[in-house]
Amino acid sequence: MIGWRFADNMETVLVADALGAAVARRGPDAAAGVIFHTDRGAQYTSGGFGAVCKGFGVRQSMGRTGICFDNAAAESFFSTIKRELIHRYHWTDPKELHMALFEWIETWYNRKRRHTTIGMRSPFEAYNDHINGRAS
Repeated sequence: MIGWRFADNMETVLVADALGAAVARRGPDAAAGVIFHTDRGAQYTSGGFGAVCKGFGVRQSMGRTGICFDNAAAESFFSTIKRELIHRYHWTDPKELHMALFEWIETWYNRKRRHTTIGMRSPFEAYNDHINGRAS
């Protein structure tokens, strides 16, 4: 999870801000040529989000209607975060949930959690191997 944002809606500005956060984190050169795959939600199919993608040099890819397997990695991520964090606790304050999301994503999921799809490495390890030219 490179760029993420938290809000009580799924509007275009939210996903555009999340993409912007990813570009800020990795740099604009890393974004050029990236394929951003999503479902067909209105926030992703909007002209505004298309313009943001184009501005970063990101190519959009959309899943087929009703076929969740096109986006299996993302579906798995959302299932995991809901099971391990969001539905596991009672949240009384949005700030409390935001901090918990930050800790879960940035310190657990990205840095420590092992993933079968990337050779039982954490996303942090897989990315470092990639940028340092080590085999996947």
